[in-house]
Amino acid sequence: MAETTGRLRQARAALAASFLLQGATFALLVSCIPEIQRRYGLDDSLLPVFLAAVPILAGAGSIASEALVRRSSPRTVLRVVQPAVCLALAAVGVGTALWQLALALAAFGLLVGALDASMNMLGVGLQHRYGRSIMLGFHAAFSLGGIAGAAVAGLGAHRGNPLSVLFAGSAAVLIPAALLVGTRFAGPAELGDAVEQAARAAGRAVPWRPLLPLCLAMAVAYIADASVSNYSVKYLTDTLHSPDDLAKLSYLGYMLAMLAGRALGDRGVQRFGAVAVVRVGAATAALGFAAAAVAPAPWAGIAAFTLLGLGICAIIPQVFAAGGRLMPADSDAAVARLNLFNYVGFLVGSPLVGAIGDAGSYRAALLAPMLLVLVILPLAGHFAPAPARESKEPAQAH
Repeated sequence: MAETTGRLRQARAALAASFLLQGATFALLVSCIPEIQRRYGLDDSLLPVFLAAVPILAGAGSIASEALVRRSSPRTVLRVVQPAVCLALAAVGVGTALWQLALALAAFGLLVGALDASMNMLGVGLQHRYGRSIMLGFHAAFSLGGIAGAAVAGLGAHRGNPLSVLFAGSAAVLIPAALLVGTRFAGPAELGDAVEQAARAAGRAVPWRPLLPLCLAMAVAYIADASVSNYSVKYLTDTLHSPDDLAKLSYLGYMLAMLAGRALGDRGVQRFGAVAVVRVGAATAALGFAAAAVAPAPWAGIAAFTLLGLGICAIIPQVFAAGGRLMPADSDAAVARLNLFNYVGFLVGSPLVGAIGDAGSYRAALLAPMLLVLVILPLAGHFAPAPARESKEPAQAH
């Protein structure tokens, strides 16, 4: 028993490290969008097209990974795709023609989708074995990796490192780390039939209608997240005329706030309730977008995006938690349904901000996600624990 417990702890730590490595890889890519544009001569009108292609292909990669997992295992898929994602990042940095960028981003999107799916499959399996919620810790590790990736990108910009050196050098560190971490991923000895049980639960018929308000909240939250991920650094460089290294702090501040908020958010929910936390978070996020839109200087923009991260951080985990409470017998299936809408949010967010920014200004573009985030306010009641919601509704005969 002690040996099994020890292997589970190792597997949990390895998966947390995998989330951290992915957070660093993603942050390196999105915080260097201005440099990518300059390297490939990619104008603002084409940028939303390239950015939108990544979540579309990530969705395809996520779906394809299900077939791969059935033929092998989540551990096997994750061991292969995580180093491959790092290679795709390096490829983004070494090309010079638009078709090379298109191929590299296509590979990145497909692989990230498979990576995201296999990581979360392993996480769900481990959570089943632990018998308690541990998924938030994995997502906190992703935020920590994002902080590290944004910091490395900022240091590279400060030192004037070319994109090829930054991405290839980062891949040279990330790939061996991914290979090493992969040796400790959970397998049949640690998980037993936990993954299969989760897959069967996700395959049961689950009604969409009760989940729709939460799906909308998830999509809006990820529209906000995609807006920051893809355009915060660009906004500081193009609109607030920030140096490249200083501009990287906008995403770094956002991820720091996300990490701090996720570390302390559970206490806030326990004290004030999920409804209050979600409402305050949505209002704070909207205020952050508004502050960024009127920011007079780079440091004001960095502060605004940091405030925005503090607002968004609790909403996404609370969507998952509310879905699990809403359908306790099919919580895995509910979470799987809700997770689809992170791709919807990314698919809408990047083109929306990019199109408005290209047609007018990026100050005006930031007002679009600001207004959408406010949609979460009237939806906050759906985050209440089931007994609280039921007490407000007349009893129905069954």
